[in-house]
Amino acid sequence: MKTPIELDDLSCEIKNQVQEKVPDAFLDLCLTCGTCTGGCPGSELLDMDPRKLLRMVLLGMDKEVAKTDWTWVCTMCARCVNACPMKINIPKLVYNLRNMWPRENRPKGIRASCDQHIRAGNAMGVPTDDFIWTVEDVAAEIRETQPEFKDMKVTVDRKGAYMAINQNSREPVTEPDEMGPLWKILHQVGADWTYPSVMWAGENYCLFLADEEGWRYILEEFVYHIDNNLGCEVVVNTE
Repeated sequence: MKTPIELDDLSCEIKNQVQEKVPDAFLDLCLTCGTCTGGCPGSELLDMDPRKLLRMVLLGMDKEVAKTDWTWVCTMCARCVNACPMKINIPKLVYNLRNMWPRENRPKGIRASCDQHIRAGNAMGVPTDDFIWTVEDVAAEIRETQPEFKDMKVTVDRKGAYMAINQNSREPVTEPDEMGPLWKILHQVGADWTYPSVMWAGENYCLFLADEEGWRYILEEFVYHIDNNLGCEVVVNTE
């Protein structure tokens, strides 16, 4: 017969660490109602769901929590906290759990994309000149082959544009023609926009990696370029 768990012996160190960083996470208010699990796209993957994860944290099952790969299954989409009657912030819990992993043990693919973004300004590692050339080439083809868009303006680093559009970095590399539909919509509505050339990728893998230094660096470089070089009033992130 197994010895029952003595709850008084559980230290709940992970819970205490997260609560210290995120006082408004409200972890102790869980009613175990399962609302978070009902809308979670990662529910039951790896035999885990948000409610199970939270109960493990609250019961002090720190070793089990620290080694579960479900921490990386969660998309941090926030459906759980938006639906939760007690507004328990599970996405922030997950983010802090990821941050507790040694960086070298975090998923290789996400880590590589984060590193590429820091190094090259986008997750695909595309040189800035190649990005600009692709944008200009696709735009020129649209103007030449589709007369209704012969006056369409597509620019990079145009100072004074009202909007800065952040582009998914995969499209210019693998599906450059997929950039066109958004341009056409912006043209039809008369939007005043431009692409920035600094940290121009809309996806930010450093966020998902819980690499706070990398995430901060990317955003600071991006914001500085928008505010000081371009002067755009609005940023639209296509992600």
